[in-house]
Amino acid sequence: MHAVFSLLCATLIQGADSVGGPPRAATRTTDSAPDPVSIVDRVVAHGLAAGGYPGIAVVIGRRDTTLLARGYGHVDWNPTSAVVDVSRTMYDLASLTKVVATTTAIMILYDHHRLDLDAPASRYLPRWRVGAQSGVTIRDLLTHRSGLPAGRELWRLARTPAAARRAVLATPLESRPGERYAYSDLGADILGFVVEAITRQPLDQYLARHLYDRLGMRNTRFRPTRADDRRIAPTEAPLGRVHDRNAATLGGVAGHAGLFSSAGDLAILSRMMLQGGVYHGVRIVTDSAVERFTSRARGTRALGWDTCAGGASCGQYMDTAAYGHTGYTGTSMWIDPDHDLFVIVLANWASGTSGHPAGPGAILADVRADIADLAEATIAESHADTVARRAMLTLRSDGARGW
Repeated sequence: MHAVFSLLCATLIQGADSVGGPPRAATRTTDSAPDPVSIVDRVVAHGLAAGGYPGIAVVIGRRDTTLLARGYGHVDWNPTSAVVDVSRTMYDLASLTKVVATTTAIMILYDHHRLDLDAPASRYLPRWRVGAQSGVTIRDLLTHRSGLPAGRELWRLARTPAAARRAVLATPLESRPGERYAYSDLGADILGFVVEAITRQPLDQYLARHLYDRLGMRNTRFRPTRADDRRIAPTEAPLGRVHDRNAATLGGVAGHAGLFSSAGDLAILSRMMLQGGVYHGVRIVTDSAVERFTSRARGTRALGWDTCAGGASCGQYMDTAAYGHTGYTGTSMWIDPDHDLFVIVLANWASGTSGHPAGPGAILADVRADIADLAEATIAESHADTVARRAMLTLRSDGARGW
C-alpha cells in the first residue's frame, strides 16, 4: 500500500468506525509523502471562513475502509446550532434523490425482471399512451433523452399532490424521444410513477422496505418526522420540508427530489455499489446490474447516474468509469470503481436561515472539486505522488475565483 494511503489510514483510524462499518487496520508510515487529510481540513475551513456554507459533512472511503469521516461547522449559520455529525446530521439531498432513490429502485426492478429498459414507459403507465409520449422508453428517461422539458412550475399549477401528478403526466414533449439530451426533473418523476405502478406501493414505502431498511440506512427517508427536526441541516424551506417546491407540491415524495439522508448512510449505499450490489451479506442487486446502470450509455450519462467528465464536483483525477450525482442544495456523491473509492460531500448551501445568505456557489463548487482530487491522492497507488503534488499546487479553493 502506498505511503500516502497508509499515513491517511493511520491518522484517521480512531473514530472512523461509525460510518458504514469498521475500517481495516493500517500501519503508520514514516514516509514524508504529503498528507492529503490535513489539506482537506484546510480546504473545508477556507470555504467555511468565506461563508460558502454553515457546515459540511465529508466521507471518503473504500469498500472496506473509511479514510475520512468528519463533520465541519454547524447545521445552521447560528453558531449555537448543532455541530455537523456525519452519522446523524440529515441533509436534503435534492437531485441526489434521482440516484439514491429512483434510479436504485428502477435497478432493483430491472434486476428482478419486473421492468424492461427498452420498453415504453406507457407499458407501465397506461395514462401515458398518448401521442409521442407513448414512444418514450425507460432508457430514454434514465438518460434524460425523453423529450420532456427540464420541469414545470407545479406549485403554480396544482394545489394537491394528485393534481401535481396529473400535470406531470400531461406535460407535452419538446422533442422526439431519443433525439437530444435535456436534463429533466419531470423524467425522474415519471420513473417514480413507474416504480409505484409496478410495485403497487408508494415510492417511499417501496424504498424503505426493499433498500434502506435492508441496508441499515436509518437516517434516510422522504418526509422527515418531527423527531428528525433537531438534526436536519435546514434550507430556506420550513424545517423538515423539502427545499424543492415541485417535490413539496407532489407531497414531499418525488422521483426527482425529496429524500433526506446522512453522509454515513450514503457511505453504506456507496459500499453496496462498490461491492457489486451486496453489503454485509445483504444482496440488493447483482453485480451485472450495477455495471449496467453505472456504465456510460449516452454521452456522459449512465442509466440515471452521471459519469465524470473531468472537473466539476468529481475533480480532475477520476476517470470516465466514475459515476455520481449532485443536488442543488449542496450535496455531492461520487463513486470510482477503478480505484475502489467513494467521496461524499453534503452541505446546505441553499440555506437562508438565521438571516444569513450563503456565499457564492463557486465556493462550494471549488471545495467539492478539491476534496475529490485529494481523495484520489490517497488511494491511486500508481500515481498517488503525482496526484497529491498536483492537487496541492492547483487547489481551486486557493485561487478563490468568484468567491
